Amino acid sequence: MKSFLKVAGATLALSIGFASQSFAADYPTKDIRMIIPWGAGGGTDGIVRKLGTIAEKDIGQSIYAENIEGGISATGIMQVMKARPDGYTLGALTYDSVVTVPWQGLLPTYKLDKLKLIARVTSEPDAIIVDADSPYKSVDDLVAAAKENPGQIKIGIQNTGSRLHLAMLQFQQLTGTEFKLIAYPGGAAPQKEAILSDEVDVVATSMGDFSALIEGGDVRGLVEFSDNRNPTFPDVPTAKEEGVDLQIGSFIVLAAPADTPDDVIAKVEANYKAALESDEFQEWVSKVGVSPNWLGTDEVTAWAEETQKTLFDQMQALVDQGVIKK
Repeated sequence: MKSFLKVAGATLALSIGFASQSFAADYPTKDIRMIIPWGAGGGTDGIVRKLGTIAEKDIGQSIYAENIEGGISATGIMQVMKARPDGYTLGALTYDSVVTVPWQGLLPTYKLDKLKLIARVTSEPDAIIVDADSPYKSVDDLVAAAKENPGQIKIGIQNTGSRLHLAMLQFQQLTGTEFKLIAYPGGAAPQKEAILSDEVDVVATSMGDFSALIEGGDVRGLVEFSDNRNPTFPDVPTAKEEGVDLQIGSFIVLAAPADTPDDVIAKVEANYKAALESDEFQEWVSKVGVSPNWLGTDEVTAWAEETQKTLFDQMQALVDQGVIKK
């Protein structure tokens, strides 16, 4: 009887192995769902949709985007975590997915180890953007006005407790200013509406998120929180040039449920890498103020963990100083 069970077990394991290999070889046989945890019309939405449109040409099936907003990206990403690990549900993580949500610890079931990170595809610094007719022609103008009118200048951020909130708190601390920070949950799209309708004087976001409005002459970049000028918008000074020691920004990381087979992950990784390196994407992205910044499956998890630790330490320091609350 024991011999029979051993043979049966070995046969079952062998058949499962063959089935898994066959599944990976055939993948994909149907459309792939890509969850974007922010609203339609923002920078993340545009980048992920563009990459998917190029990648699906080689992968052989449609990659359709689904915007699932809420919870500072947690609502959509938790759907990825809970999805069947078969390669047919993927997700796009941003800074908040990797840093803000885990740090706040509001959702005990939200754990990045429930995901398998596929690759980092882009990175982009945050920036301060003003209306085209704004009287603020430089960071010095904005800082001087804020000191004359503490708490009066309205700056639109995306979510309370988000990266952009953190960036502006640090900006205030470094420049000795106080602004009226107004949260617009849901990504860059509601920020665009706010500045175009004059609800706010200024927004904190990335120039990539606002590239269409910048190109259209509706708004302009005042400063970018980096140490190298943006090749798409070379006229916008860096924080380093303006004497502000602040570098912060977002990124996009593709992920799948944790138990997704490695062979399937490898296929997705290869297709998206080819899409990112394609002339079509490189030409498109060069016009939107975002830098392609590939980091593959073998490296991206360690990078995410190191990024988390560095930023957690920075935020805890702000908590200790009484600047923010956790």
